[in-house]
Amino acid sequence: MTRISNVSRKTSETDITIKMNLDGEGKYDISTGVNFFNHMLESFSKHSMIDLEVKASGDIEIDDHHTIEDVGILLGEAFLQAIGDKKGIKRMAHAIVPMDESVATVAIDISGRSYCNMSLDFKNEKIGDMTSDIVIHFFESFAGSAKLNIYGTVEGVNDHHKAEAIFKAFAKSLKEAIKVEHDHIPSTKGVL
Repeated sequence: MTRISNVSRKTSETDITIKMNLDGEGKYDISTGVNFFNHMLESFSKHSMIDLEVKASGDIEIDDHHTIEDVGILLGEAFLQAIGDKKGIKRMAHAIVPMDESVATVAIDISGRSYCNMSLDFKNEKIGDMTSDIVIHFFESFAGSAKLNIYGTVEGVNDHHKAEAIFKAFAKSLKEAIKVEHDHIPSTKGVL
């Protein structure tokens, strides 16, 4: 079973291409024009062991919203394409990740239904060159197109540490949820 995808999307606001291998080694090549977002996606790839190439250009001279939102949407589409019929996957998983004074918890259900519940409280308007309130919207965008549930919380003091902990917890929980454990669809419905 090959769990690889290659997707692209071009709008008047963004031009994005994503390649994803769910059974990779955590190799990445990320370029979005938003340096802190690059760092978060690199961390996600490394800790999920999902190989990820993201090439995105967008209207970041306005702000980072369209670029990060559209990368989230397309990343979810890439995931949905790569995961296929979900036969044999573990489906549900969670992770708790500390980073210095911060700790993040993320739970995932690859359910075929979209829902995102994130409790993130950043103190500053920006984390590096990324708008802090776009972090929740990134996860909402991913959950919507990936058709999965994400529940996440983070506590801490430093916004950089909190953001990085939530992306790492997302990576670790997704890595566990996509593991192939058996040969059937993990649902009483018979489909996900």
